[in-house]
Amino acid sequence: MNFLQNHIEALIFCSPGPAKLADIKACLSEMFNADVPEEDIQGAILVLDEKYQSEEYAFQLTKAGGGYQFLTKPAYQASIGIMLKQQSKKRLSTSALETLSIIAYKQPISKTDIENIRGVNCDYAVQKLLDKGLVEIRGKADTIGRPILYGTSPKFMEYFGINDLNELPTPKDFTQEVNTIGETPEENQ
Repeated sequence: MNFLQNHIEALIFCSPGPAKLADIKACLSEMFNADVPEEDIQGAILVLDEKYQSEEYAFQLTKAGGGYQFLTKPAYQASIGIMLKQQSKKRLSTSALETLSIIAYKQPISKTDIENIRGVNCDYAVQKLLDKGLVEIRGKADTIGRPILYGTSPKFMEYFGINDLNELPTPKDFTQEVNTIGETPEENQ
């Protein structure tokens, strides 16, 4: 089992994104010229998960984006935060984050609809999100002018550490409270 476990560990480690179970199985089956049972792969992944829970490792095996990848443990968040702050040019601006959240919750959505919600032009933000691979073109709308529709990409899931859009936080109600200044409470009327 260690032999299989080591190969799976190497595949997950070298994968540029989350290594999906089907991809791991395909690689192993090709390498060994035999079908590797999915149960054996999942068993080896469980052993790896237990192994990296140990405090001697600064990273752990995490399931995100529909696959497995090694990520640093939360205990090292502060030091990583400092490094990421130094690389802030790679971070998302407030306008890009606002645009991305609109796309995530309303997808597929056109740029015009995004601009109607934000109230400002979003050409630059959409282009930056496309460049970073967080957003992708999903097709064209059937409305007049056939505007391009945008949606989130698999890299979006990986970036935010989620497996499904249902894991996004539920939007709060945006209804404004009615001003009750000067009104008598109903029970005192």
